[in-house]
Amino acid sequence: MPFQRLTARLPMVLFSLATVLLLAPVFTAQAQGLERVKDLASIGGVRNNQLVGYGLVVGLDGTGDRTTQAPFTVQSLKNMLGRLGVTVPPDVNPQLRNVAAVMIHADLPPFAKPGQTIDITVSSIGNAGSLRGGSLLMTPLKGADGQTYAMAQGNLVVGGLGAEGRDGSRITVNVPSVGRVPNGATVEREVASPFAQGDSVTLNLHRSDFTTANRVSDAINDALGGGTARPLDGSSVRVRAPLDPGQRVSFVSVLENIRVQPGEAPAKVIVNSRTGTVVIGSNVTVTAAAVSHGSLTVTITESLDVSQPAPLGRGETVVTPRTEIEAVEEANPMFLFGPGVTLDEIVRAVNRVGAAPGDLVAILEALREAGALRAQLIVI
Repeated sequence: MPFQRLTARLPMVLFSLATVLLLAPVFTAQAQGLERVKDLASIGGVRNNQLVGYGLVVGLDGTGDRTTQAPFTVQSLKNMLGRLGVTVPPDVNPQLRNVAAVMIHADLPPFAKPGQTIDITVSSIGNAGSLRGGSLLMTPLKGADGQTYAMAQGNLVVGGLGAEGRDGSRITVNVPSVGRVPNGATVEREVASPFAQGDSVTLNLHRSDFTTANRVSDAINDALGGGTARPLDGSSVRVRAPLDPGQRVSFVSVLENIRVQPGEAPAKVIVNSRTGTVVIGSNVTVTAAAVSHGSLTVTITESLDVSQPAPLGRGETVVTPRTEIEAVEEANPMFLFGPGVTLDEIVRAVNRVGAAPGDLVAILEALREAGALRAQLIVI
């Protein structure tokens, strides 16, 4: 029995050992800061395509377009009924509150085939109060070339809620005039892709960097053989690929899982002028400089004094204003930056003097003007 139990456990032990051996390179690569080519670049020509369409949402509970202010809704409804064989007299304008004119947009993913479904977003373009409970009627979705690539239809999922009283009071939660239809469009036409054309594929880096492009090329050549990859510029690497489409898919699968040490980001300080957010990159350094930052607080106090004459005097009681101005300047200490100061030391030095984000921006601007800040200062 012990021998049988050992035999039964042996495959599980071997499987666990194989799993550890397979995962060990992955953990090692993550520990070294290596990233997959898949996360650094995309395949040239493999992209989404935007689709857009115009349609009608029906079945609303009195929250549709006010047709007197949105005449295009009535026009669209008449045209649709005419195509279905229903004739509406030209002088009749139905006053409907359960119909809304909407725009539909969606992203057609690469390699999408006819019959597959995609999600769509439906947005009101009239004065409809809410699209909750509505159904989108069949609407063609067109691309930039004017061709129809998908047909949309379905019941809307609306995350917002709106309610209005007769006295004009109104409450709105989120945005009830926008909804989604999961799998609401069926692909009708395939978009031609250049993926299988030519004898190579092009990797386009998400962020242009000459160092990263060169390292990606070297890593691919080390893994797949010399001469396989060649950098074209700071954001593109051309890789020789098989001509057979099936082999090319397998080749790209291996290619995008190669791990690369990307180049370090340039030294930048990003300042958001609207929110006061300051982000300092890890490569930002400061040369030798001394900084003193203080703030001047001016307080103005106004009061009214009453001037009362003597009991037997002939004067009049008057009110005279009195203004007091006080200026206080905080005595913040001066701090010294040595050559090659790192980000951690910059933050600690600025925190010691109690500088706010706005004060930090002023200090960084002064350091840049003095030529001591080794980074780009970008205001967004």
